Amino acid sequence: MRLLLIAFYFPPAGGGGVQRTLKFCRHLPEFGVDVDVLAPSDPKWFAIDEPLLAEIPAATTVHRTRFLGPRSSFRGDALRDAHGLRRAAVQARYAYERALIPDKAAPWAATAVPAAVRIVRGRRIDAVMTTSPPASVHLIGAAVAAATRRPWVADLRDSWLAHPHRRYDSRGVRAKRTVERRMARTVARRADALVAVTGAIAAELGELDPGAARKTHVIGHGVDLSDFAGLRYEPSGPFTIVHTGAFFGQRTPRPFLTAVRDLLARRPDLRGHVRVRFVGDLRASDRAWAQGLGIAGAWEETGFLPFRQAVAEQRSADALLLLIPHADGRGETVVSGKVYEYLAARRPVLAAVPTDGAAAALVRSAGAGEVVASDDAGAQSRALEALVDRRRNGGLPDVELPAGLAEQMSRRARAGELAAVLHGVAR
Repeated sequence: MRLLLIAFYFPPAGGGGVQRTLKFCRHLPEFGVDVDVLAPSDPKWFAIDEPLLAEIPAATTVHRTRFLGPRSSFRGDALRDAHGLRRAAVQARYAYERALIPDKAAPWAATAVPAAVRIVRGRRIDAVMTTSPPASVHLIGAAVAAATRRPWVADLRDSWLAHPHRRYDSRGVRAKRTVERRMARTVARRADALVAVTGAIAAELGELDPGAARKTHVIGHGVDLSDFAGLRYEPSGPFTIVHTGAFFGQRTPRPFLTAVRDLLARRPDLRGHVRVRFVGDLRASDRAWAQGLGIAGAWEETGFLPFRQAVAEQRSADALLLLIPHADGRGETVVSGKVYEYLAARRPVLAAVPTDGAAAALVRSAGAGEVVASDDAGAQSRALEALVDRRRNGGLPDVELPAGLAEQMSRRARAGELAAVLHGVAR
């Protein structure tokens, strides 16, 4: 069969979410599914990973259309040095973005829908699949399925209505969420099959529409261990704990940086021997806050790095830092693709996450590290101290994953699960 996979983030766009789509393109043909991809020519995304273009399989046909929407940026950073008319222009721009429902990628539908319809008809597509975020791609899928009468599968990597990085305490956000709920219910009802990366997202879909539960399949994130082949951990220099990824919404480095400050105050002998390395960018407000802690030299940021460099950073770290906010309980359901990368890197994980959540359960079941509450700087400081002392007093060996776990979380296994869904709807 031939699949049209509609994805807003696809190489040369970078970041963790790109990998799921890219690896489906690599592995689905092994299960009898050839793939065409429709993506924006420029998603106006902050992360660009040009080397990933070389990893698009030769058998994957990529189609691109223009995206007319706004460029991704952080409102606080954009306003920081803006004054007068420039500040008014920035405010107007973000007011426009906030008005877009369900998200700022919604304008892509203007070019994506007609292009997708042409591709389905011209390439003899058997099924259509949309993958989010952003959630607006599923509205594109609904329109294309209606126009072409092809079966449609919606793949949700994030919760649509209980996102941990949003704040739902303002009247405007609550009003927008009401509209989004109607959109999400339409997707749950109209899609021929639904794929969710966690059971919590699957449950949310089932609550939206009575018929959604019987057609929803949980296919989690995965990782290719081959991405880490040839990479080695060789301890040298100060103890280095690495966090990969961007900071946005309610994800914040502040409790952990407070933990570092407290550790260095409690253990002056560790000054100059502990470093937090953020592989990515901090927000300007978080950077200024960190600079005021008096721990210069104990933290650094690299800016965005391409995927291959990011996994090398993970493998070479003494330990890995996982940060998931509690977000009024919404963070308990989050298991990002980064967790699987951390497991594949086999370095000890300090997971500052909701302690009763899904990410905590995965880290514990893999025996991969220590779990502490995401807002408990004291517990984070003690956990960090224990890791530092372990390295100083004998070393930090690689984590030995439980038997069978590597195969269970492989990208190839996930592609096989998806192929079964696709063949099912295309009968």
